[in-house]
Amino acid sequence: MVEESLTAADIGGALGERATLVQFSSAFCQPCRATRRVLTEVAAMVEGIGHVEIDAESHLGLVRRLEVERTPTVLVLDAQGRITTRASGQPRKADVIAALGRAVTPS
Repeated sequence: MVEESLTAADIGGALGERATLVQFSSAFCQPCRATRRVLTEVAAMVEGIGHVEIDAESHLGLVRRLEVERTPTVLVLDAQGRITTRASGQPRKADVIAALGRAVTPS
């Protein structure tokens, strides 16, 4: 798999200074709401972490490019926008924290 990078323009929001949590969601997805809560909590715990939620139905080009097959799908980006982790389904808070630990650039 080719290493994929995303820009602020790609995700429609600013990249976090240290890492970014990108969530693909859909309107009637109950696990998406729970995922939003988890990612918002984790992003608030660590300085320099951004969280961007993308409506999959409104961004089909990006969904196809990244081969997002279900919602929620979460991508963890490092400070340069490189995808370091990808997961589908509702994540556990501990798994998100661990993935961030691998992506975060020491401050």
